[in-house]
Amino acid sequence: MRLTSSDLRELKLLKHYRIIRKWACKTCNLNDADLELLIYLEAIDLFTKNDFKKGTYSYSWDNRRWNRLLKQGWITVWRKRNRTTQKYHIYKVSTKCKQLISRMYRIMLGEEDMPTKKIDKSGRYSYKVTSKAITFVNKDKTR
Repeated sequence: MRLTSSDLRELKLLKHYRIIRKWACKTCNLNDADLELLIYLEAIDLFTKNDFKKGTYSYSWDNRRWNRLLKQGWITVWRKRNRTTQKYHIYKVSTKCKQLISRMYRIMLGEEDMPTKKIDKSGRYSYKVTSKAITFVNKDKTR
């Protein structure tokens, strides 16, 4: 059975997407473009560096993004090249990334609440506002 736009509207999947994305970025030290790119890469499963470059066309230019995501463990090598039969590495998103994205989906569906512990520790105004919005989302039982 294929999903339609009205099915997705009834799920209210995107109702709190913005605050869920902000929570994920602040707790995992990612920026919005990195998180959305990881969601895209997780959807295509196995990818090459060329696929990564194609996915970055709609985001702001960040020359260090690939190395940063690889170094922080968001992307892992699935198959290494061997210079004869495999001409290039094949990558996949890490288990850490898959768990974060799955958790975001569970939060969107209302199966899980967002924790505010890590965000409450900071005294900055933006974190306080985000914490208040997270509390509002957690109280909303119609998500």
